[in-house]
Amino acid sequence: MRIRTVVLILAAVLVVAFTLLNWEEVTRPTTLSLGFATLAAPLGLILLGLLGLATLAFLAASASTHTRHLMEARQQSRDLQAQRELADKAETSRFVELRQHLDNHLRESRQREGQAASETEQTLSRIQRELRQQIEQMQRMMSMRLGEMEARLGARLDEGGPGHAQGSNGSARSATTVLLRDEAPRADQREGFDHVVQEDSQAPR
Repeated sequence: MRIRTVVLILAAVLVVAFTLLNWEEVTRPTTLSLGFATLAAPLGLILLGLLGLATLAFLAASASTHTRHLMEARQQSRDLQAQRELADKAETSRFVELRQHLDNHLRESRQREGQAASETEQTLSRIQRELRQQIEQMQRMMSMRLGEMEARLGARLDEGGPGHAQGSNGSARSATTVLLRDEAPRADQREGFDHVVQEDSQAPR
């Protein structure tokens, strides 16, 4: 209970007790002047009535003020609740937009990575196919050359004698050595190219 209410109750109790103790004096008639007329009436009762009316007016004004404050507080509470709901909705919408943006970004990144991986695989497959074709072509050419050399050596061996055969064998060895020397850089190039292709295929995507 508030202190103001306790003080009002104590004051009312004191006024009632004082009135009851002096009831005869309060109700005793007295000549009163109203300025334009005179009358006989108990002055104590009139003052007591005026005090009661003033007390009622004060209580009514206090209740009205308290009610107005309560209404304003409720209105402010409703406004704050509405603003809080709007802020929560705005924050939720921002989170949803941010999540959608992140999802779209991740989806686009995955699509780009998939396209890059597909293009890399296609490029590697094409390079390997071209390299295989070149190797097969070089093998065919080497086979053809070796076949021609064997045919020539056989023809010379058939035409000449044993001495000529030894000379032909020496020339065949020198020709074979030259051919292998010519093919060695190409083999090194192919091995280096295969190594680069393997590194590209094993590199992290």
